[in-house]
Order: sequence, then C-alpha cells, then structure tokens
Amino acid sequence: MIALNDYLYSGDTVLRILHNYADDLKKEADRTGNEIDLIHHEFLHQMIDLLEHNEFLTAQSQKIREFYMYMAKEYPYLAFTFKGRIKSLIRAEAKFNGYIVKDIYKYYIEHGTYPPVEEVKKRLQRFRDLIAYRIVISMPRCHLESEEEREAQELKCIYEIANVLPGFLEKRGFTVIPTGGIKRSTSPLMKEEVKDCFRDYISNENTSSYQSLHITFFDNCANCHMEVQIRTKDMDDTAEIGSANHQNYEKRQEKERGRRHQIPEGECIWFDEAYERGIRLQHLDLSRLDVNMFSAVDNSLINDGCGLYRGRLILPYEHLSRFQNDRIDSSDALL
Repeated sequence: MIALNDYLYSGDTVLRILHNYADDLKKEADRTGNEIDLIHHEFLHQMIDLLEHNEFLTAQSQKIREFYMYMAKEYPYLAFTFKGRIKSLIRAEAKFNGYIVKDIYKYYIEHGTYPPVEEVKKRLQRFRDLIAYRIVISMPRCHLESEEEREAQELKCIYEIANVLPGFLEKRGFTVIPTGGIKRSTSPLMKEEVKDCFRDYISNENTSSYQSLHITFFDNCANCHMEVQIRTKDMDDTAEIGSANHQNYEKRQEKERGRRHQIPEGECIWFDEAYERGIRLQHLDLSRLDVNMFSAVDNSLINDGCGLYRGRLILPYEHLSRFQNDRIDSSDALL
C-alpha cells in the first residue's frame, strides 16, 4: 500500500512529495483497478495546481480585502482580523482518508454491506475547503462595561456580517454553494434568504463546544472553491486553544476511525487502505521528518515554512478598534 508517510523522509519539497505520491498512486490504480486511488490521485493534483498556479490568489485576496474595507467603515468600534490559508498537505491527506473511513463505516453499519464506488466518489468530490478565509471579530471591553452586552453585540455583529457577505461577494464573481440544509441556522438574527448559504455551528447544538458560521463559495474567475468562516474572538479561542481545538478534534476523529473491529479486515480494500493511511498519519513523529522548509522539535514545537502541517498563509489583515477611550451605548447605530 502506498502512503504519504513514505515520502516524508527524503528532504524533498512539498511539491516534489505531492508529485511523487500522486504519480505512484496513479500507477498503482492502473495496475490494480482501484477507482478510489484514482480519485485520490485527482485530489492530490488539485493541491498541486493550487500550489503551482496560485496567481489567482492575488485577485481573490483583493476581493476579500474589499469586504475588509467595508467592515472597517461599517464597524469602526470592532477589532477584527482576516486570515487566509491553503490547507496543509498532512491535514488534507488525513481529512481525505477520514471521509472514506467514516462514510464506509456508516454505510456498513446501516446496510450490512459496502457502498458502491459512486457513493464514495460523491463524498470525496465535496472537498471544498482547500482554500479558507476566517473573519474573527472582537468588541473591546473598554467600549462596553457589561460582559453580557459585549457578547450580545458581538453575536449581533457576526450575523449582520453574515447577512451581507453572500451578496457582496456574488457581485464580485463568486457563487454561493448551498448547504442543502446542513446545519441550517435557527437564529432570528440571520436573514431567511441567506440561511441556506451557511452552516451555523452557533445556533445548532454541537457535541463539542465549537462555534462558527461557515459558507462555501465558488470563485468563477479562479475556477475553484473556497470557504469563509465567521466567528468571535472567544469562539476562535475555543477552536484554537480551548476545548474544541484541533488536537481535541483529532482525538474525536481517532475514536471514530478506531472502530476497526466493526469492519472485517480484507473485505473492503478502500476502507482498509484509508484506515491504515489515517492511523499512520496520526502516529507521525514530526521531529523525524525531512521535508524542505520544515522542522520540528516535537509534535508541539514546529517551524513550518512550507505548509506541510499548519497550512500556508495567504493573507493577514488586522483592524484595530478606533476610539479606544470612548464608550459606546449598546444600541449604537453603528452596531
């Protein structure tokens, strides 16, 4: 079985690793007739195209910046950041294989048999967050004394921003991809006409404490998908360094993927290979990897200069709240 792990010790660049891994998957798929390996090969080439031909990111980022300028004008009291990233190779590979494991397991438990290849392909073709932008807002405490008022104003603001964002970007060459009702908002703060645009992890209860608004666009000029997330600073802290951080997310994923005993080994090669690739990635010792522009002391102290583990930064825009010495009323028209 071919796995990403086998290519991470040669000192190659990320692009070289991607090319070698994708090419070998294609050869193996041609030899064995494994249709999922062909989809995997195509997925890796999406990443290759994104990294090799990323001139469009300048134009895309400029359109995102226009929304930043809109927010700076409409919400001068808020502090906020815009960040963009290309998903890292390791996390993209883990997510791809995780989809296979999760969906085959679910199908097997429900039907007692394995899904046809067309069903698996449908899931894998919905991978739309290789490019993602995040808007994080914060109402400085110096503006509102009451913590409850501050949180209420922040929540009001992120839904106001969500109500405007789809139409704003559609005028600039983007098309909203409807969610199909997944995590449809129940918040009265979100306009009815945009509720099918967002997955609302705030108004819908989650097993974790993760909260955010997610929307997917298709960039008609760049011919690619991108995701935008909107959240408050407190929500972002919970996701990044709190109870919903990526490590805890991965632990939950490990538990989901760890039900190996439910699927008889050898009956479904797609499940077997995806499961093994995922397990091997979970047990990577990052300090031992030899990838150009990447180094790590351990799995916490990491210097990633190539987007192997943490992703590649596209843009950082930061807006500092104005009028730091002024206090505002909770009914201020600007908010």
